[in-house]
Amino acid sequence: MSAFYEIANYWGVAILLLVGLHGMLARPNLMRKLMAMNIFQVAVILFYLSFAEKTGASTPVAPHGLLHPLAADFINPLPHALMLTAIVVGVGTTGVGLALLVSIYRRYETLEEPELLEKMRRENA
Repeated sequence: MSAFYEIANYWGVAILLLVGLHGMLARPNLMRKLMAMNIFQVAVILFYLSFAEKTGASTPVAPHGLLHPLAADFINPLPHALMLTAIVVGVGTTGVGLALLVSIYRRYETLEEPELLEKMRRENA
């Protein structure tokens, strides 16, 4: 049973990836596609952070009095810093996406992809 708990986070990531991918490919509503993209992004971030896990390691701060700390005793902070950056970029991307959706809705009065494409075709014809 403990072997399941060791890889449970990977199963959770796989489920989130599939939910996000399904939402982006199969849903006609643009707002749902944007939210599915966010779910997909969270799955990728969790997957990346799962690899950064290190059993028995501590934060990369040497305790007082330790003259020669071993690098193997500490976690690598780089993956966490990169994922923090990815979260900030994701929030910015979501904000721009929401602004575009508001603009699209004001112009075409729909966020359903088939209706939107039809209205765009009629407008350009």
